[in-house]
Amino acid sequence: MARYIGPTGKLSRREGVNLFLKGRRDTSGKAAIERRNYPPGQHGKGARVKTKVQGYGLQLREKQKVKRIYGLLEKQFRLTFERASKEKGVVGETLLSMLERRLDNTVYRLGFATTRAAARQLVNHGHVKVNDKKVNIASYQVSVGDQVALGARAAKNVFVAESLEDVKSRGIPKWLELDADGAKGKVLSLPARDDVNFPIQEQLIVELYSK
Repeated sequence: MARYIGPTGKLSRREGVNLFLKGRRDTSGKAAIERRNYPPGQHGKGARVKTKVQGYGLQLREKQKVKRIYGLLEKQFRLTFERASKEKGVVGETLLSMLERRLDNTVYRLGFATTRAAARQLVNHGHVKVNDKKVNIASYQVSVGDQVALGARAAKNVFVAESLEDVKSRGIPKWLELDADGAKGKVLSLPARDDVNFPIQEQLIVELYSK
């Protein structure tokens, strides 16, 4: 599956907000967005002061931000939106629910990895089981009642242990239940809109794709 492999600090700087694409801060002690609070590139410095984004530009930036939060490229994101638009309910909220229910995001939310990229790597390398069956598809949609667990080898990984310590401060969303000692979790319900703890205006994305 295609994925972005460039510098993640630039993505946060481009969107003007820390997307938390790195689990831990770099050696300087500050995220890139905090050290250089302007877009990357030759003409980035001062751009936000000179230009106010409106209309289509605002919708585009919101879509790009959400894509980058969940680590999807355009084709993957567009397909997810099209699936969401065919479901009953509010399209924007359904889209966010489907993004949250991705297996790589679920692994991240349970605290088995410090970033969604690291969670995707766990999934792709076959370290994650759903209902005792190995699943290596990052986009797999978990359902209510599903049990998500790490394999024995991954459960002993030092990075997983550190991540489980970190998640104590980050917290587990109420639609999930974590058994840290058993390196497993359970899907208690479908994620609701207020379970997405990041400032997202999903209606702007719906308006963009509806043109």
